[in-house]
Amino acid sequence: MSSQSPPVLPVTNLQQPPAAAASQPPLPPHALRAILNSITESVRNGFAQRRPFSELIDRSAFSKPESISDATTRIRKNYSYFRINYLTAIFVILAFSLLSHPFSLLLLLGLVCSWLFLFLFRASDQPLVLFGRTFSDRETLGILIVLSIFVVFLTSVGSLIISALLVGVGIVCAHGAFRAPEDLFLDDVPENANTSFLSSFIGSAASNVVSTAAPIVAAARV
Repeated sequence: MSSQSPPVLPVTNLQQPPAAAASQPPLPPHALRAILNSITESVRNGFAQRRPFSELIDRSAFSKPESISDATTRIRKNYSYFRINYLTAIFVILAFSLLSHPFSLLLLLGLVCSWLFLFLFRASDQPLVLFGRTFSDRETLGILIVLSIFVVFLTSVGSLIISALLVGVGIVCAHGAFRAPEDLFLDDVPENANTSFLSSFIGSAASNVVSTAAPIVAAARV
């Protein structure tokens, strides 16, 4: 009597799940380029809204204000009309101040690069390793905050930026006070133009940068 062989059970080759310690894909190389393109496009759109230079320096339109209230009214109206020109002048003064102090400019660029490449664009599975020691995200953030305080308040960078901004705002206020706005087409200015001095120029830039960088940074920090 022949013995029956036991039934053969089917065997399924199950694929092993990927290792938990598998490295996360690095940050796309075009991430920084996309953010720079967004900033460039926003700045170009802002410059398109600037007023002609001939209107800004029209000598026949300058006159002494009759009172402080008249000067304040002139500044408000001229700001509504020349806000892009004024902001551009402040940025030019700030850039000239930084370029005339190369050491402060290098410190500021180093601080910005530290925030970008050590925290914002660094993948979470790639810890920061310095001098053989591994730093967590919280430790890295604390180091960058302390470094920022040191660079801005304990070096010449902070005083240089504040001085340049004060000079720029002073020039803008002087021009706005002595420039008579009667010949300006203020009806073409939006009613919400006085909401913020910076929002008219960098509001769209900030929104574009946030919308571009949000998925990139989120993918890097997960």
